Amino acid sequence: MKIRPYQPEDLAVLKEITVEAFRGVSIDEGIEQEYGLINGHDWKWRKAAHVEADARREPEGIFIAEESGRIVGYISTWHDSEAGIGYISNMAFVPEYRGQGLGRQLLEYALEQFRRFNLSLAKIETLEQNSIGNHLYTSLGFKEIVKQIHFVAPLLPAQTDE
Repeated sequence: MKIRPYQPEDLAVLKEITVEAFRGVSIDEGIEQEYGLINGHDWKWRKAAHVEADARREPEGIFIAEESGRIVGYISTWHDSEAGIGYISNMAFVPEYRGQGLGRQLLEYALEQFRRFNLSLAKIETLEQNSIGNHLYTSLGFKEIVKQIHFVAPLLPAQTDE
């Protein structure tokens, strides 16, 4: 596997990989199951928009995994030098390249980039049901700090007293 910097022309492929990889482990998918489409958009559109936001925020923090010239995965990161923290936003691979240790390689590469920035901590979030991610992250020294619950409430039109 070759790891290379992100290029803007990679974005469409990264969005496709992300939507496929996050099926079943996406907060937005859970919201859609409860409330349906929001503003005419499905969870896949919102998850793909997260990748676009990563590319706008810190494109040099996105690293592409290639095999024979084909994008097979990626990791998106950003960092806050003042806080001393590197953030891992997304990581995904096409199905046939999962379970081969490539995610570990890509994550280790991103952590090395954080070290080059002299950051103190790396932070990643995942859902409880992501057993593969949970195992990988703890095997690389990540520790669970706190569990978070996501609540969602529909915003109904304000009622007026007449």
